Amino acid sequence: MVECTDRAPVATFFASETLTVGGTVTLSEEAAHHIRVARVGVGDCVGLRDGAGRAALGILVKVSKSSALVDLVETSDLARPAPIHLLAPIADRERMLWLAEKVTELGATSWRPVVWRRSKSVSPRGEGPMFQGKVRARMTSALIQSGGGWLPDIFPEATVEHAVAAAPLGTRLLLARDGEAIFRVPMKTPVTIALGPEGGMEPAERDAFIGAAFLPVKLGESTLRFETAGVAAVAIAAASLALSRQSNG
Repeated sequence: MVECTDRAPVATFFASETLTVGGTVTLSEEAAHHIRVARVGVGDCVGLRDGAGRAALGILVKVSKSSALVDLVETSDLARPAPIHLLAPIADRERMLWLAEKVTELGATSWRPVVWRRSKSVSPRGEGPMFQGKVRARMTSALIQSGGGWLPDIFPEATVEHAVAAAPLGTRLLLARDGEAIFRVPMKTPVTIALGPEGGMEPAERDAFIGAAFLPVKLGESTLRFETAGVAAVAIAAASLALSRQSNG
């Protein structure tokens, strides 16, 4: 078998199959199209990610219009990022997709869309199985682009009550205009970040989170769009947890 362990991969792709040295993986039609457009040739070394912490190097051995075959020559395990769970509001579709992409790049662990009362007036809003598929596709693309190893777990839409009940114990944050500065909050894993809808949450919705030990926090004095706030909060949480690990290490 041709080796490529001493050669940098010319491109990296997502593979849904098990990645095992000596095995052959069949890539999707979309990946095959990318291979042809990028002029990746048979015999070239390519990288693979399965989204569950497994990476591989392999040799491209065949390309057709509908698929591509890669012989695997090396595999490795990638460490999982510190757990950061995002409760994202059901909102405008494109802006939700942008948020899903960016938090994947930052290493978010899970994505759970929440139906707030004011979510129901949004059109077109991101919800349903077809949209969930688009979220996963956007996350997969972001994972490959960023060189990450883990896709976020994607959960179905949840009511406020269900989202609160499903949140793991740990650091629970609710983004709010009147909250404490997020930079001052000591964070311990896991971290759960709840984003309210544009236009604000209803008092009863806020009370449900506060009653479940979610701490109101703010990112600054400006009112941010939900997708901007989500990216900023996940980035701050990831940096805070990384610093904590370094201090304790």
